[in-house]
This record gives sequence, structure tokens and C-alpha cells, in this order.
Amino acid sequence: MSNAVKDIGERLMAFLPNLRRFAISLCGSRDVADDLVQAACERALASAERFEPGTRFDAWMFRILRNLWVDQVRRQRTAGVQDDISERHDIAGSSGEREAEARLTLKTVAEAITELPQEQREVLLLVCVEELSYREAAEVMGIPIGTVMSRLARARKSLAEAAGITMTAARSHVMKGVKE
Repeated sequence: MSNAVKDIGERLMAFLPNLRRFAISLCGSRDVADDLVQAACERALASAERFEPGTRFDAWMFRILRNLWVDQVRRQRTAGVQDDISERHDIAGSSGEREAEARLTLKTVAEAITELPQEQREVLLLVCVEELSYREAAEVMGIPIGTVMSRLARARKSLAEAAGITMTAARSHVMKGVKE
């Protein structure tokens, strides 16, 4: 086993939760996401020598995973229907009014995220969940940084509207936190 493969393998082990989270967000199915993550890991190990030291490992892995997903979507256009994450009822929660309200809000936002156009959803997840910079997200997706910024702004606006948050209320809340 070469040093490059060993190094990539160690990095992959630590990065699996992030990779799986992104995969689930892309495909909406844990089973499909697990297969996607496995394929991404296999591809990364097979091409370990192509990873450039000094560059972001996470961006490299997200690009591999996203490319695999795009290829799979293209193949599945003729294959049939996929599992819908909203159909999953195996996630248990605690009881209580506050928790119920939080779950409803989360469900509303989760549904709004799934209704976003694919481009906006990908940018939102890469920047807001995976904490990539705009530039890194642009590189992963192969688009200009300005496109990342505009897609992200549209995605955030759509989510705020779905959650019933007005921009005036959001700014007021932010400013209140600044004053305190």
C-alpha cells in the first residue's frame, strides 16, 4: 500500500460523517447515500495519487461524491423511482410542546430544502452545512463564485419564506443580538 493511499484512507475515516451527511442531502435516502459514500471512497483510494497535497481534502471528496451522484442521476432517469426521505417514519423524538414545535419548524425547513432547485440545494449544503467558502463551493460545482452567491441568496430567501421568517424580523433579531 502506497503512502498516498494510506494517507487518503486515514483522512477518509475521519471525514466519513461529513461525506455521508452531504450524500444524504443529495439523494434523500440513507441506503443510497451509503452506497454513494462507498463508491466515493473507492474512487478516492483508487486515485489517491491524483490528490494534490496542500489542497482541501474535503472539497476534493465533495467533488468526487457529487460527480458520482450526477452520474447516478443520469443513469436512473430510465431506471425508476427513488426512496423519498419524507416517507421515513423511523426517526424517534421526545414529546413536549417545545420539541413538537421545533420538529414542525424543522420539517417545514427540510421540506423547503427538498423543494429548492438542485443547484440552490447543493450550494446551500456546501456553504452552510459543510462550511466551504464560496470559492471552494464554486470549485466543487464548477461554476463562477458569483453564481454560488446568487444561488445561495435565493435559497436562503426561499427557506426564510417557508419558515415564515421575514427579512425585517431576521434583521431585527440579528441586531438585537448585536446590542446585547
